[in-house]
Amino acid sequence: MTAADLVKQLKSLGADSYRKILLKHGAAEPLLGVKISEMQKIRKRVGKDYPLAMELYETGIYDAQYLAGMIADETKMTPKDLKRWLRTRNSGLICGTVVAWVAAESAHGMDLALEWIESKNADDAQTGWQTLAMRVSIKDDAELDLGELKGLLDRVAKSIHRQPDAVRYAMNTFVIALGSYVRDLAGAALETGKRMGKVSVDMGETACKVPYAPDYIKKAQGRGSLKKKRATARC
Repeated sequence: MTAADLVKQLKSLGADSYRKILLKHGAAEPLLGVKISEMQKIRKRVGKDYPLAMELYETGIYDAQYLAGMIADETKMTPKDLKRWLRTRNSGLICGTVVAWVAAESAHGMDLALEWIESKNADDAQTGWQTLAMRVSIKDDAELDLGELKGLLDRVAKSIHRQPDAVRYAMNTFVIALGSYVRDLAGAALETGKRMGKVSVDMGETACKVPYAPDYIKKAQGRGSLKKKRATARC
């Protein structure tokens, strides 16, 4: 199967109604409007395929890049690959999901995330924070540098309200992830959420809302234990 074959399939599955929804959420042309449930069916048939994922992503089509993230083999992705994916993303919606997923699962996730959060480009910076959020949700606590992560919590508390919308949202997600998945930092994340207060982000023409971090963290801790680590960062 080639990327051209998959693009042909995606074109047959596109729906204008869903395409309009994606545009409101920040996707950009070229855009077909394929629902994630349909892409999941393709993913199950294809499995992980590094060359195919790379070829698909190069098309620049939103849906093809999303599917590329689903089938990418994180063990074969290099820093150069991931940086190229970030640089050639269809939109901020892709870099904050697809690029961050695959980076978080790769061996290079932490290094790249720390590099990206320093970027003056909002899309690059949000990718870094989303990568961190996803990484703490899938990696065993023993694999994480808790001191480093605690320092990042303090950075978020001090700077979140001065950041662009996309970065504010991603920072808030990072705080929630730490409070929900990392036992020894759950308390610190909850306190950070309280220090931040309500986080305001322009969500455009969507009905999406910014989660209030303390409420989400308390819910995760509601039964006396944190959420079980996720098997994958990908949706």
